[in-house]
Amino acid sequence: MTLKEYRNIFTTSLSQLYPNTEINTFLVILIDEFLDLKPVDLVVKSDFKINQQNLTDLNNALDRLKKEEPIQYIIGHTEFFGYSFLVNKNTLIPRPETEELVAWIIEEINNNNTYKNKNISILDIGTGTGCIPISLAKELPNATISAIDVSEEALKIAKKNALANKVNINFIERDILNTSNLDDNYDIIISNPPYVRNLEKVEINNNVLENEPHLALFVEDNNPLIFYNKIADLALHHLTNNGSLFFEINQYLGKETIALLKSKHYKTIELRKDIFKNDRILKANL
Repeated sequence: MTLKEYRNIFTTSLSQLYPNTEINTFLVILIDEFLDLKPVDLVVKSDFKINQQNLTDLNNALDRLKKEEPIQYIIGHTEFFGYSFLVNKNTLIPRPETEELVAWIIEEINNNNTYKNKNISILDIGTGTGCIPISLAKELPNATISAIDVSEEALKIAKKNALANKVNINFIERDILNTSNLDDNYDIIISNPPYVRNLEKVEINNNVLENEPHLALFVEDNNPLIFYNKIADLALHHLTNNGSLFFEINQYLGKETIALLKSKHYKTIELRKDIFKNDRILKANL
């Protein structure tokens, strides 16, 4: 079968589930993964003959897309902050909004005289794939970075990602909600914890709802800031002088999250919008 023929089959098969732009993106990713072809090759190599093994791989991927499985889980990896990360159903798929959080932390460190010529200590809570601490380790080679997650399976992936990206992260398996003290003091504490309320599930696409780990996504409607409350309390005792607390937050709960931090006497609280103009990332100092 030629690439042109397969493109027609692929597009028709998914046309009732996804917009054409997304279908084309899927195909571009898959031909790169299985055929080592680039987007332009859909045009200039439209007569490319797909062998049987590659056709089987493509059709398996197509079947999984029909079930609305995320493309990142199908190919087993994704890109975040310019680096490659393994993903599976035990980890959330890293989002572009979280890249903005990483960029802000790097900006804070590079522009803060407190951190000049200092070995910075960083803790990430709820690390998942390890995308936040690993990206920071790549960009901040003098930082000492630890990362916590409650999921043993997620930490297996995070450790593989650290190894593949050639960085050293101290990974810790721990339930942060049942943690009374952290292991050390840190200049920066970061968390992108579960923050989607059950009532917001109606807004979540099936590919996320039916595939990504609910443990890392959802909180109860009656206590949506449970992780922020706990982490903010721990940070009160484990942030160094002039240290910073960074959160990714629920876009609908910006005011509530700020109020929570103010009640604990955090100062200079700054809330930023993400690329989609939603309240998303927050920094606070003691």
